[in-house]
Amino acid sequence: MAATRSSDLVAELASFVEIPSVSMDPARRPAIRDAAAWVAERLAFAGSRVVETDGHPVVLAERIVSPDAPTILVYGHFDVQPGGDEGFWTTPAFAPAVRDGRLYGRGASDDKGPVLVALETARRFHERGEQGLNVRFLIEGEEEIGSPSLPAFLERHREELQADLVVSADGAMWRPSEPSVPIAAKGLLGLELVVTGPASDLHSGRHGGAVQNPNHALASIVASLHDPEGRVAVPGFYDDVDELAPADREALERVPFDEEAYRRSVGAPELHGEPGRSTIERLWARPTLEVNELRGGGAFTVIPREARAYVTCRLVPRQDPAHVFAAIAAHVADVAPPGVVAAVEEQPAAVPAYTIPADHPAVLGALSALRTVYSEREPLLVRIGGTLPAAVMFEQALSVKTLLFSFSTADENLHGPDEFFRLERLEEGVASWTELWRLLGDALRKTP
Repeated sequence: MAATRSSDLVAELASFVEIPSVSMDPARRPAIRDAAAWVAERLAFAGSRVVETDGHPVVLAERIVSPDAPTILVYGHFDVQPGGDEGFWTTPAFAPAVRDGRLYGRGASDDKGPVLVALETARRFHERGEQGLNVRFLIEGEEEIGSPSLPAFLERHREELQADLVVSADGAMWRPSEPSVPIAAKGLLGLELVVTGPASDLHSGRHGGAVQNPNHALASIVASLHDPEGRVAVPGFYDDVDELAPADREALERVPFDEEAYRRSVGAPELHGEPGRSTIERLWARPTLEVNELRGGGAFTVIPREARAYVTCRLVPRQDPAHVFAAIAAHVADVAPPGVVAAVEEQPAAVPAYTIPADHPAVLGALSALRTVYSEREPLLVRIGGTLPAAVMFEQALSVKTLLFSFSTADENLHGPDEFFRLERLEEGVASWTELWRLLGDALRKTP
């Protein structure tokens, strides 16, 4: 029976992954609705419904067993990133393929495999008639574009989404060999540096040497954002950054991490970053400022009118995105060379960092659930270098913490070619979610 159930889950995941639900592509709107319908069909036992937002729809459902029982809100998303260049995929992005115990396809790991784990857990709970925990569901279709419609939706549906805790299927474990529970995720600030020079593109032979070249000016500004050792050189950038507490540093030091193996895995000649910090501390617990794109002019003899850089900052707890943006804008104004106008444009959907205390009942329950399923391995407390906007939105709108309990792992090529999901994680995930829900029924129980 277990083998049959597992093979059924693989077929279910394949049918989910083959839906090209790319939220940033207007041509894929029908596929977004197909994915919402797919989720709703599997939550029919919980009164599922597809509900409109200001953008793509969400799926809501609920299984209420008792008004006195604690309530969790299960979160995940059914939208995915574009497939990208198919030439880099072994098999097409939206033609799921099983190889070597893995299912390959866009969205398999982010977030359709983990969502299926949550849906299957709920189905089995319902079939067994388990009591002790109310479960609500919010599965959205805009996470990959920053969840722009979610804050307003949460405000409008605050009452029907009330819960004691959010449990997120989105996120990722640290490594497949080490079960883990994330207790923090970095915030995000995106901005454009815009350098404008002459009124139009100029012939570089006729005008070179007489006017400031925006590409040159942009290069000097970008170079000024860090010192030679890799520390961010923007005054005020580190103003609200706290050092790790002793307990947090001890937890970080318990995480096995081979810097040389990491260097080889990313293919870098050598590692580089903020001096005086280990690589894992830089990845998890220190803020960053990264230049993601430089553009201006072209491969022809022209001095461009304009040059641009796209920059993102990953923020840590207590860093305010608005303060960081103001610091960068002031720095750019201060270092911009003469002969150009330099401006900084903030991108929408800035998000502060998210944290949940390591001793929160949900975190303790998650660690216990993982110990039950992975009895030979002690689970780790980890941090995520990426950003999960929904966790911040739930805390702001519903005043509730989010437990990140995903069975994706960070090495599964999320957003890249040949994204995959380990098929063993389906049953392992369902077993872990089941144990977690039983523990939460006691840990979150309301007392008179």
